[in-house]
Amino acid sequence: MTDDRIQKVTMPKWGLSMKTGKIIEWFVDEGDTISKGDDLVDIDTDKIAGTLESTAEGTLRRIVAQVDSELPIGATLAVVAPSEVSEDDIEAVVAEALAEIESGALEVDDEPAPQTVEVGGRTISYLTLAPEEPTGDPVVLVHGYGGDKNSWLFVQQPLAETHTVHALDLPGHGASSKDVGDGSLDTLASTLLGFLDAAGIARAHLVGHSLGAAVIAAAAASAPNKVASLTLLAPAGFGGRPNAGYLRGFATAQSRRELKPLLGDLFADPDQVTRQLVDDLLKYKRLDGVPAALSTLLGTLLTDSDEQAIDTPALLKDVNVPVTIVWGRQDKILPPPDGVDAELVDSGHMPQMEAANDLVHLLQQRQ
Repeated sequence: MTDDRIQKVTMPKWGLSMKTGKIIEWFVDEGDTISKGDDLVDIDTDKIAGTLESTAEGTLRRIVAQVDSELPIGATLAVVAPSEVSEDDIEAVVAEALAEIESGALEVDDEPAPQTVEVGGRTISYLTLAPEEPTGDPVVLVHGYGGDKNSWLFVQQPLAETHTVHALDLPGHGASSKDVGDGSLDTLASTLLGFLDAAGIARAHLVGHSLGAAVIAAAAASAPNKVASLTLLAPAGFGGRPNAGYLRGFATAQSRRELKPLLGDLFADPDQVTRQLVDDLLKYKRLDGVPAALSTLLGTLLTDSDEQAIDTPALLKDVNVPVTIVWGRQDKILPPPDGVDAELVDSGHMPQMEAANDLVHLLQQRQ
C-alpha cells in the first residue's frame, strides 16, 4: 500500500480546452519545505502561462516533471512527503506516476460542456462547474469587452471546489448570439439578470471584469435582492482616461499584424500573448455580426471625445451589498484612478489571468 503521508502535486485543469501543460520553470528545489499556497511552478497552456500553487505541505522529495516537458491533466509533477518516508517508497510512487503517463490512462473525455439558455430572444452560452456538495450562493463570472467565458480559465476551477460557478458569454461574445441590440449597459445588465432567472439562480456573488464589472454594478442597482456580493476587476466607469487606442483598434483589427501589438497592452508581461490567443481572437472577430457588435459596444464604453461613457460609482451609490474592487498596478487599458479604494495586484488589465491566485484567495475570503 502507498504511504498515506505521500502527497502528489498534479497537473491542474485550467479551462475547458486545456489537455496538457508545459513545465516552464520550477520555483522550488528537491529538499525544500513547502506550504499550502506556495508558488511551485509556471505552466504554459494553449492560452497563457499560469503559476501553480501548492495544495500540499511538507518536504519536496522529488520533482517528476522536468522543465520543457509537456504532460496531460492529472499527471504527477512532484512528490511531497516527510523525511521519514523511505527513498524506496518515493521511487515507487515516481515509477507508478511515470508509467501512468506513458500508458495514456490520464486522457479524459468526459469534460463538462457549455450550455445555453434563451434570454430576451438571444442565445446565451455559459459553462457551469460545481462540486458534489456546493456551499453558499453560486458565483457568476462576467467577462469584459472582447472577452468570453474562457477569460476565467484560471479562476473558475478553483472556486468550483466549494461553490457552483457559472461563466457566461455576454451578447456579442463567445458562443452567445452576436446581436447586442442598442449595446447599452441596461441591455447587458438585463441579459445578466435574465440569465440568472433562466438558470434558476435566486441570488449570486457577481464577479465582473472591465465592461463586465459595470454590467454587474448595473444589475445590482436594478435587482439588489439577486446579488450577494460584487467583485469588480479593473472596472469601467471609475474615471481616468481610458486607452481609447486599444479599444478602437481592437474593434477594427482584422489581421495578426494589427491585433498582436494591441493585445500586448492587456498584460503587464506582453509575452503572455501567445499565438493561440491571437488566433482565437482573430477567429472570433471574423464571425458574422462580431464587428458590428464591437462597434456598437464602443458607444457604451467611450464618448466621442474618448472619455469613459459609464459612471459606475453612481450605479453603486444605493447598492447595499459587499463591494470589492481589484485593480492591476500595471493596467494600460484602464489605469487605476486616484482615490478609489481598491485591492492592487501585480498584473495588467487582466488580473484574472496574470494574478489569478491572488484573486482566487480574495474571492474565497469574501464568499
